[in-house]
Amino acid sequence: MPRFILLLALLSGLPISAGAAGEFAATPISLADHVAPGDIYAGVRLLGALRLSHSEINGLRLCGLSGLAWDEDAGLLYAISDQGALFHLRPVFDDQGHLAGARAIAAYPLQDASGKPVRAPFDDSEGLAIRNGDNQIQDDTELLVSFEVKPRVVRYGAKGEWRGEESLPTVLRDIRNYHDGNQALEAVTLDPRWGVLVGTETPLRSDPPGQIRIFTGSGRFWIYPLGGAPGSALVAMEALPDGSLLTLERAFVALLRPLVISLRRAELPTLGTTGTLLNVTDIAVFDSSQGWLLDNFEGLTRHRDRRFFMVSDDNCSSWQTTLLVYFELLPIAPASVSH
Repeated sequence: MPRFILLLALLSGLPISAGAAGEFAATPISLADHVAPGDIYAGVRLLGALRLSHSEINGLRLCGLSGLAWDEDAGLLYAISDQGALFHLRPVFDDQGHLAGARAIAAYPLQDASGKPVRAPFDDSEGLAIRNGDNQIQDDTELLVSFEVKPRVVRYGAKGEWRGEESLPTVLRDIRNYHDGNQALEAVTLDPRWGVLVGTETPLRSDPPGQIRIFTGSGRFWIYPLGGAPGSALVAMEALPDGSLLTLERAFVALLRPLVISLRRAELPTLGTTGTLLNVTDIAVFDSSQGWLLDNFEGLTRHRDRRFFMVSDDNCSSWQTTLLVYFELLPIAPASVSH
């Protein structure tokens, strides 16, 4: 549970709860008074945002969404919750290509090797990537889910069927190597050259502050420097067709300090070197103190071409909101500070 939710509950004197779950609804909202769908901010064009209601689908609570993946073949947006649930959503667009709504199609529990729903402490699913989602073949989709608490990457079918685990470096499998059980394998993506890539939310215990190691399954790694906002953490990443990574960072320090959400681009090396410091640039930085409606954004996926979805994790708390945002990367991002 992120610290800012706990602090809010303590200050209010109220318990943390998700409230009553009703029917699914996706309500268009504005992320700021000064922007509308189609407007450009920094290196992105904002193309709509939705507030998703607290609801139940097939008996599973739609809350705590922390990972996204787009299946072009099925026309579905997959979302996972940090309670081990997999949701099928279908986005709705207006005639300008802006996100105007969404429909809930189905929901399934992630399963363990015995075919039963995953249970604590094995259910803290965080990152989501997709294999075979755009190959014009139906029903061969495979989802890759990364976990905290019990760090691992598991392969699943589109209905949550367990299909085995991905190979990971030994250092990532031992929770004692992390600063906290809730700061483990937050980000996962599938790169056409390097295969499965995983990143931890915060640096490993043995690593310098502000530096994340992004690992391949074989153990090769590169050093990803976090952004300058205090409390920055890597929460999602998406491999891009040009060989770079689009990364999502969340920065939180205290309840009365701004929440900062950053979209950044990391250039991956073309050679098999390890330990290289990646070149990372800012694409768009959203700061709650500047009028942006933000929440705990943790999920990211590429839709089509240069368009993407990102989603916030409301921690199944009535104090937070699940926001689904649609945006486009501009062809040339504005110049910014490199690390």
